[in-house]
Formats: sequence, structure tokens, C-alpha cells
Amino acid sequence: MQKLIPIVLLFTLIIPFKAGADEIIKKDESLNLERCIEIALKKHPNIIAALSTVDISQSKIGQARANYYPQLNWLSGYSKFNALVGSRGEVAVTTDRTFDDYTSSFNLSQNIFDFGKTATNVKIQRFNLDSSRSDLENVTDQIIFNVKQAYYGVLQAKRNRDVAAETMKQFELHLEQAKGFFKVGTKPKFDVTKAEVDLSNAKLNLIKAGNALRVARVTLNNTMGITVAPDYYVIDNLTFKKYEIEFVKALEMAYSNRPDLRSVIARKEAAGESIELVKKDYYPSLSGNASYNWSGTKVTSLDNGWSIGATLTFPIFSGFLTKYQVEESKANLNVLKANEESLRQGVFLEVQQAYLNLQDAEERIPTAELAVRQAEENLDIANGRYAAGVGTPIEVTDAQVAYTSAKTAYIQELYDYKVAQSSLEKAMGVK
Repeated sequence: MQKLIPIVLLFTLIIPFKAGADEIIKKDESLNLERCIEIALKKHPNIIAALSTVDISQSKIGQARANYYPQLNWLSGYSKFNALVGSRGEVAVTTDRTFDDYTSSFNLSQNIFDFGKTATNVKIQRFNLDSSRSDLENVTDQIIFNVKQAYYGVLQAKRNRDVAAETMKQFELHLEQAKGFFKVGTKPKFDVTKAEVDLSNAKLNLIKAGNALRVARVTLNNTMGITVAPDYYVIDNLTFKKYEIEFVKALEMAYSNRPDLRSVIARKEAAGESIELVKKDYYPSLSGNASYNWSGTKVTSLDNGWSIGATLTFPIFSGFLTKYQVEESKANLNVLKANEESLRQGVFLEVQQAYLNLQDAEERIPTAELAVRQAEENLDIANGRYAAGVGTPIEVTDAQVAYTSAKTAYIQELYDYKVAQSSLEKAMGVK
């Protein structure tokens, strides 16, 4: 965590939040996963919000510490009034006299002893700062996971589009072949019509795959915190590389690293200190004060005086206010204890699910890879039979569809494995 926050702050300082996407991504730039994550940490508004929350918590520490220092005030006032003056016999005589009254005072107060109330408040705010920093890390982890998922989604969509383009080319070749056979009279018109239908369907699938790729790119842009970006390339790393870790180790790392768990623990510690803070309202507080005053009806001839002293405030009865505040703080602490336990159970479930999904995806990949090889072999046989004049167009179509489905399924398995690995890393709190 100590390393993460300065990096995020540095990114924020280097690239202003309102900067356009084209200032970060160059046209036709090749982006790898790390580069996409870097852009997200610079641009995503949730990072900015979480950083501002950390700043708020930092400021609250300063506010709590303000009670350590003397409080100095300057007061000045002016008033104008009329006075009823004098009487004569039984007849009242009024004389309007207007007075200008000036007052000024210079006041100094200093907390001397409050039974540790200020120190406890500072400690609470420090726990809150730790919690907000953990929240920032949790937001960062979620953004990183979203970028990974969207990045692999672009790679999946790109490969699917390539498969659709390859399938269309195969059907184009098959159509030319069917036309050639029909021209020399070795194949019926049905073969040409069937090939034309297959080619039209392949073109539709290519259009859908192209749109899916565009949508995937828009999603990636959104996870990086940008709306409009120039054309760029995404480096393909959608390959299988086994991720080695034991479940017990993964769970141990999760309990140690998870920022959301650290955040609720920090809030629980702050709630515990809040009980002690409220209890201190039972005790007296001692403060010192001094003042220097000026007052009079003319600015040039103000009377002056000074005072100095100390005040001891001892709470005797407040309508059981402190008692109920202590009970409220204890209840808040119990809520956070329950939240911590609930979160620990949730972490266990999340790690277990991610671990099982990773194992499941790992086991499916070899089978999907074998299915691609078998479907490719079957397609070669079907094409060979048709070229030799003994196969049917339906046989070729079925083999081509099977091959396309097998390649698409294999790409899906690679995507699932990458996302499962990313989910497990997020569940463990690993960057």
C-alpha cells in the first residue's frame, strides 16, 4: 500500500484529470495490459474520488489536532444609540443625544487538560485515514480487474472476428469450387446455391463479430476512464500459462492483503476509540483564557482593561446523554465486528470460487485444443472428399461450422482462464 498510493498520486499529478484521451494514447499506438492499467490509474474518475477521500481524512486529522493549539480571536464592534435625558417639574423634557459606542477585544484561550479527549480524537481520525487509504487500494484493485477483463474481452473479440473472416474466405473458396464443378457439369446447381447461402451467413457472422470487437473496445476505453480515443492496437497475450498456487496459500494471502478487509478493521479500531472518546465526557476539562478589551464612545479615548484566568468545566448531569452515546458507540462497534466477520466469510467464498473456476478453466483448455485439431482434420477430409467429387456440400458446411465452433470455444476457454486468474488475484489482493 505504501508503494501504491505515491504511484497513483504521481500519475494524477503528471496527467490532469480533464486531459483528453489523445494526450495519453497516441494514434496507432500498441497497448499492452500494463499500459492499459497505467492509463486507468491516471484517468479513471473513481481513482480521483478515492484520492480526494484520502485528502479529506488527512484534513480531519489536522482538525482534530487543532485543539492542541491556542485559539486566538479579535472582536470589534460599533453601535449608535439615543438616550432620553432630564426632566423639569411635572413636565418631562426630552433631549435627543446620540452616542457612538466602540468596542474591541483580543481573546486568547488554550486547552490545558481534557483527559486525553483530543488525543483520542486524533487517534480515531488516523484510523479513518487508514481506512480511506485501504478504500483507495480497493478501488484501484477493482479498476485493475475491470481493465484486465475488458482487455481480454478485446482479444477474444478480435480472435473471434479473425475466425469469422477465415470462415468467410473458406466459404468463398468453396463457392468458387462449386461454380467450377457446376460449369463442367459434375455438380448440380444445388451445390452453388448452398455455397452462396453459406457465404451469406458467414458475411453476417463477420459483421456481428466486427461489431462485437467495437463494443469490446468501447468497454476497454470505459474501464480506462476515457470516452474518446484514437485508433490503437492491443497486443495479444491470450495464451495459456498455468498459474501455480495452493488454495490454503491463496486464502492466507487474501486475509493478509485484502484492502476492503483492512478498511473494515481500521473502522472497527476507530469505533473502539470512539467509545473511549465519548466516555471522556464524564470527566472535567480545564482551559485557560486571557483577554484585552477596549470600549468607549470616542475612538480617540477608549477605556481599556485586561483579564486572565482559567476555567474548570465539570459535567454534573446531562440528561443521561453521555450514557446513551456510549451505548450507541458500543452498538456501532458490534456492527463493525459483525461486518468484519461477514467480510471474512465473503473473502473465503470469493477465493474458493475463483480458485475452483481457475481449475475448471485449466482442465477445459486441453479438451478444447484437441477439439480444434480434430475439427480441422475433419474439415480437411470433407474438403478433400468434395474436391475428389465424392463429398457433398452439406458435409463441407457441417465440417466448416464444426471447425469454427471449435476455434471459438477454444478462444472462450483461454478468455475464461485469464479472467479466472485475474479474479483469483483480485480475491487474494494481489496486484
